[in-house]
Amino acid sequence: MTLQPVLAPVATRPVSTLVTLGDSTSVGLGDPAPGGGWRGFPVLLRDALGGPALVNLGRTGARMACVRHEQLPTALAAAPDVVVLSVGMNDTLRSDFDPATMHEDCAAIVTAVRDAGAHVLMVRYHDHTRVFPLPAPLRLALHRRIDAVNAVTDAVAATDPLGIGVLDLDVLPGGYERSAWSVDRLHPSELGHRMLAAGFAALLAGAGFAVPQAVSLECAGGREVTAAQRTAWLVVKGVPWLVRRGHDLGPVILQGLVGELVRAAR
Repeated sequence: MTLQPVLAPVATRPVSTLVTLGDSTSVGLGDPAPGGGWRGFPVLLRDALGGPALVNLGRTGARMACVRHEQLPTALAAAPDVVVLSVGMNDTLRSDFDPATMHEDCAAIVTAVRDAGAHVLMVRYHDHTRVFPLPAPLRLALHRRIDAVNAVTDAVAATDPLGIGVLDLDVLPGGYERSAWSVDRLHPSELGHRMLAAGFAALLAGAGFAVPQAVSLECAGGREVTAAQRTAWLVVKGVPWLVRRGHDLGPVILQGLVGELVRAAR
């Protein structure tokens, strides 16, 4: 099965340099390569574009400010034709979450990339709580923060609606299927990365870029994750992660519960 790119109404132009910015999803986590390491949507998208130079600056744990201050200078030096920005979820999982600062950093990133003449692709996040089960208070806090991150994306994209492509993961076909997610349910699986690459390729084709190869949604080449490995991940990493995030978001959860009680009283 393949997702065919939307044919552009204007003459297509090739992509010479593709830059990807962001966190562990840009690194490729969730799509393990047979020989070790990660592949992910950046490599799949590069192949669909005909093999341009790929500069993947993604880093595990990166936040919006990290992209602005650490990744952006290298991205601009690469003189890209297309820049994919996928970041924000790590911000939602920290106690110092600040949408206003995120908006400032995101706007600075996009403005700099656009001023350099590159086309920008961004991501609107899905509801992670539909994929990763969480206790109700933590689920409510995370859901509200994802909404805030998406509002930042919407506001920045609205400043240049013809020059910024936004991939909305909430409406991505098959995006909430279990098979689209890796063992941790936080990172896309091989199929999920293929969906991302196909979605970005369609946006680029619609913007007039040449996309000579369709992105196949048939999984091939990734390492298979067994049921035993899923269980081991839950015990060794999943539960400790939940404890750490619960501690980090404790004040937010408490604030949310108080807010709910006040609204109920009214």
